[in-house]
Amino acid sequence: MSTFMAKAGEVERKWYVIDASGKTLGRLAVQVADLLRGKNKPTFTPHVDCGDFVIVVNAEKMVLTGKKAEQKFYYHHTGYIGHMKAVRYDNLMENKPEMALELAVKGMIPANTLGRKAMTRLHVYKGAEHKHEAQQPIVLE
Repeated sequence: MSTFMAKAGEVERKWYVIDASGKTLGRLAVQVADLLRGKNKPTFTPHVDCGDFVIVVNAEKMVLTGKKAEQKFYYHHTGYIGHMKAVRYDNLMENKPEMALELAVKGMIPANTLGRKAMTRLHVYKGAEHKHEAQQPIVLE
């Protein structure tokens, strides 16, 4: 018996909706990253992009445990000397909760072309509405 290897043209993609209200940021990011890579499928093949589409709603209702809201920072550099910017996660969760989840998921997928392609299938929304009803997404608990 030979090992099954998925082919790029044979991959079936599904759409999933996840409600983020009351869920922890990191645990939600793990669940989303697994769906984006396709690790939940029995036909998972590491070198083939076999992940699904993921829609996350109510991103502003995610929670951070412990003192992470005050102690954790998001850093980025503008490119100019001395222009390192730091944003505390309580401000980030208040102003751009979508970005907080996208950063967490981005850190959990491969840093190559497969990972970049997978990130294009992630759709995060602040509120409860999304614009992907035509795809008939499956609601995940």
